[in-house]
Amino acid sequence: MNKISFSLLILLFAAKLYAQAAPPKYVQAAAQFKKFYNGNRPDSIFNQFSPEMKVALPEDKFTTSTAQLKTQLGSLLKTEFYKFDAPLAVYKATFQNAVVLLNISLNDKDQYTGLLLSPYQDAAKEDPAIVESPVLLKTLSSTISGTLAIPKTATGKVPVVLIIPAAGSIDRDGNGGNITANDYKLLAIALGKNGVASLRYDKRRVGQTTTPAKEADMLFDDYFDDAFALIEMLNTDKRFSKLIILGHGQGSLVGMIASVDERVNAFISVEGTALTADKVLTDQINRTYPAHIAEGFKAVLDSLRRGKINTHVDAALYPVARPSLQRYIMSWCRFDPQAEIKKLKKPILIIQGSTDLEVDQTSAEKLKKSKTNTLAIIPGMNYVLKEAPADKDKNMATYTNPDLPLKPELVTTIVDFINKLP
Repeated sequence: MNKISFSLLILLFAAKLYAQAAPPKYVQAAAQFKKFYNGNRPDSIFNQFSPEMKVALPEDKFTTSTAQLKTQLGSLLKTEFYKFDAPLAVYKATFQNAVVLLNISLNDKDQYTGLLLSPYQDAAKEDPAIVESPVLLKTLSSTISGTLAIPKTATGKVPVVLIIPAAGSIDRDGNGGNITANDYKLLAIALGKNGVASLRYDKRRVGQTTTPAKEADMLFDDYFDDAFALIEMLNTDKRFSKLIILGHGQGSLVGMIASVDERVNAFISVEGTALTADKVLTDQINRTYPAHIAEGFKAVLDSLRRGKINTHVDAALYPVARPSLQRYIMSWCRFDPQAEIKKLKKPILIIQGSTDLEVDQTSAEKLKKSKTNTLAIIPGMNYVLKEAPADKDKNMATYTNPDLPLKPELVTTIVDFINKLP
């Protein structure tokens, strides 16, 4: 697939979990998107956004990203209905230069609450080395949807890896926002080819994983609560010999906390930071926004340290620090990765790519110092686990290339670690 740069915030609400035909309003929404996109009228698409979407993705940014999309993919030739799980309708979108999935969610006023492009893979292209099956786990506060991948040639018990996703609207395959790298899907296939099963899943409010909680009620704790629930499920499955937690990015911290469970045999941190959330976010803001906007974020953090929500937030900061996200940020800041990893009394593997633009190599070294464990620095691997140079533009290009394979050393390092477990 050619490079796609289409960074739209997807805001999904509690969903029904059964497939059905797309309602007429979704058919109309898909047709309107095609009409306005091909007619170079992004303003007409923007006018159909919900108020939340308009705040999270201002018109100027939407217009720019749509123009980039048009340059890269060309015109939208046709849309074909793929599946529907309320409130999300998915269409196979055939552009001049690529075929992708167009994900649309609407509110009760028929306004867009989500638009997302994700990789399309024909069922015939599924890897014959693994057998994939859907997983649906209902908890007290969520319904977790995922995919279990088991080696097709497995004759006895096999180890299983629970893959915990990174920050943002990342789904079970590692895609979301402006990322379409398919890295978790590729990892599941690679593990399966080496006799290791895996479970990957959509985060809350992403894809088909749902929660009745509103965004303002979400806490960081919700993520490791879901991980604990999945650990319980996997532990009762007699097909598996060992359970290994693998956390990527922010999922590394989630995985550390979940791995205190005595039923977890080992923990793997991939591109995990050693910094607390306030430092992670401050660094991100300083790299992305001008100084006066960064000062505004500092004011938000100062309020949160006093336990107060800051409602006077610059609109530019809404994607990362809007008031409805601040309770979540406050709860995330409570956890220090360097302290959490010290609590684990089991084998630990820390993996860091040398060309990661998101997480500095010093984080891996700090996590290594926090405990006697194994550290593997993989030369030329970036945040999405692909071969990438240090050059920013070329590195970022891999984020939207689902056909680019994983860095081979990543797979061999993980498999060797698992095979050596007692």
